[in-house]
Parts: sequence; C-alpha cells; structure tokens
Amino acid sequence: MGLHGSRTQVRRLSAPAAVLCALALWAVLLQFSSRSESSASVELVMSGASERDLVLQHEKRPKLEANLVAAQQRQTRQPRPLGLGGQPWKAQQPLPGGARIAFIVTTSDSLQQIRVWISYHRAIGVTTFYIFAEGQAARADSVAALRALPGVTVVLRDAELKQRHEASRIWKESWLSAFFHKPCNHELFVLQSLNMEVGIGMAQRDGVDWLLHVDTDELIYPSGSPDFSLQEVLAKVPPDVDTLVFPNYESLPEREDVADPFTEVTLFKKNYAHVLSDLYFKSYGIVARGNPNYFITYGNGKSAARVQQGLRPNGAHRWHSYLKTPKEWSSDQAAVLHYTYNRFSDLKARRDRCDCAPTEEDAKRCFILPFDRMAFLEASLRSDSELLDWFRQRLVWSDSAVVNDLLKKGLFMRIYEPQVI
Repeated sequence: MGLHGSRTQVRRLSAPAAVLCALALWAVLLQFSSRSESSASVELVMSGASERDLVLQHEKRPKLEANLVAAQQRQTRQPRPLGLGGQPWKAQQPLPGGARIAFIVTTSDSLQQIRVWISYHRAIGVTTFYIFAEGQAARADSVAALRALPGVTVVLRDAELKQRHEASRIWKESWLSAFFHKPCNHELFVLQSLNMEVGIGMAQRDGVDWLLHVDTDELIYPSGSPDFSLQEVLAKVPPDVDTLVFPNYESLPEREDVADPFTEVTLFKKNYAHVLSDLYFKSYGIVARGNPNYFITYGNGKSAARVQQGLRPNGAHRWHSYLKTPKEWSSDQAAVLHYTYNRFSDLKARRDRCDCAPTEEDAKRCFILPFDRMAFLEASLRSDSELLDWFRQRLVWSDSAVVNDLLKKGLFMRIYEPQVI
C-alpha cells in the first residue's frame, strides 16, 4: 500500500507480505500488552522495521512472553501508574511569591516514614515542618537526622514544652474539655491540640501563610492543580476565606501482605462530599462491610488555616479563632489521603495500645472512634490466625468484581501519584 500525490493506490498483498503484516500486527499488540517498567528493555519498536527484524522479533517470542508473565506478576503486587512512561517524578519548585505552607505533626513514627512523608509534601509545595516528636521519632539519631533537613523544626516533649502545655489557656475552655484526663486516644487528641497551639506561635514567628495539621499516615492530594501543587490549590481560595477543608479519602488494601502503604496501596474510598449522594446511600452497606461506619476511622477531613491573629486549634481536624467566626470552605477536588489499617501489623499492634482492659467498657474509655474500639477488642481476644481471617473479611478488598463496580460508580478511586513521587 503506498501514497502517490493526492491519490491512494491499494495493491494486492502477496502471501509473504501478508505474513509480514500479520507478524507486525502481533508485535505491536505484544508491545502494548507488555509495557511496564520491567519489560521496557524488550519493547518492540516497529517504525522502519525490516523483514529480517520482524523475523528476529518473532523468534524471540518465548522470551518476550516469559518477560510478560514476570512483569504481570510484579504488577499485581505493585500497580504501575498509567500514562507516565516510567519517568521519574520531577518535583515542582515552590511558586515564586506563592504562599508559604507549614505542617504541624505529633508523631512517634520511624525516621524513614517521616522522611518519606516530608519528601512527598515538599514535592507539592510545603516548605516548613514542625515535628513534635514522641517515641522512636524522639530518639537522638532520628532527631539529629530530621533537624539536618531544611525547613524542619523538631520539638521534644521536654520540661520547657510541658510547662507551655500546663500554662495553655485551652485548659480553661470548654471546646476540648470532654477529652481531658482520659487515657489513650483522648490523651493523644489533647496533646495534638496543645502542640498545634504551640505550632501556631512558631508559624506566626516564621511568616507562614497557611498552616495544616497532617499526620504521618496522611498525604495531601492537591487534585485540581495542573502542576499538582498545594500552593496552587490554596492560591485559588478567596482572601475572605479563613479555612479550607480537605475531605478525607480512605486507603483500601487489596492484599493482606502490604508492607509500604504509600507505594503499594492505590485504591481509595472517596469522601461523601465528592460523590453522588444517591449512590453513596445505595452502596453504604457494601462499602461499610459490617464495620460501624462508612469510613473505618474519621470522616470529617483535615483543614488548612490562614495564619492570622486569634487563630487557635479546634481539635486535630479543624481550626477556629478567638477573634471571629472563621469563614470555611471545602475543597471540591483536593483531599487528604488517610492510610489506615492497611497492614495486618497495624491491626495486630492494637493489642499493645495503651493500658486498657479488653472489655467493651474499657474500650469506650480508651478509644474515641467505634472501629478503633472494635479493632482493639478483636486484636486482644483473637489468636493471630483468627485475627488474620478477620482482617481479610473486614479490611482487605480482594474481590475485583466488587472493586470494579464501586470504581465505576465513582465511590472508589485509583490514585498513583504517591507511588511516583
């Protein structure tokens, strides 16, 4: 078949030519079906291929198919983002003249987990991190490594910080009083609020424009920004709006052997603020899977606040002001990704959480959220094998038919950016 001037002439193909065309078509199909990071070295490039090239490619078929099988096996374990061509993520530089964004976190996570969390958020435009370190995060080597990172301030719960906590005006107010002098999660909730109060002062000192309280098992997802930039998202907020809520999306493991949720989990349950209400209610039971609520943990998102006079925390998820009633908006695209109970070890670790007896009464005394109470009791009263079965039934989404149906309905979503970044 050839083109001559403006006329297209169609010639009858000879038998050898037909065979070559068939081989070329097969090679192109194989190229698309086997495209992945691990099979990139054996991709077929068909433009300008000679007859000898086609024959050689045909002879390599068994090897190519073996590579395809191996690639598909690896892809099952860690899905690959589509349309990225395997190219490394190039982080956006902070926008010139853009908002200066700071995060506050109270964490006892490992140094590696905190570094990954910082790296991701630095890539989307966050410049400043106030880390209130507990547990292994407060180890001398971890503290030294974190303090060596630009824009990172590490605060230890030493005598000075404890004194600041004791002198806080929060203790004389009613908005947090329901959580005072109670163990476990209640105690953590109060500690987070006290640290947020200290962080506000640090942000004012450092000239920060926007402040967020984001845990190290959470990632801000700046959907709606062409450059995947949190600065761009916040730049679109009208100047009279004081806080912007990021609805939460909850991560859903599809295997029981997840080791690194940030890079292995790509399936998320979308917040009801971002889905059609009729589909949400119709599918509530399927999504809840016998758990107490639609989301296994919180469902009210996290918010960003403009740093201004009178700003105060309003629990770990919101901000308020001593001087006015803040004007609040909710993002219709951007979200906070919450990676919770993705590993069997996360569930099993509930056995050792706080000094609480495995009874309904003590679980209520220690844990704020219904699923946390349930997880504590199940982890405390079941054997490892029984607990693993419970983990599979309640938390692992291994039924691809159900997952695909909920993806089509828009209740679930695939998100790959954390893997790439």
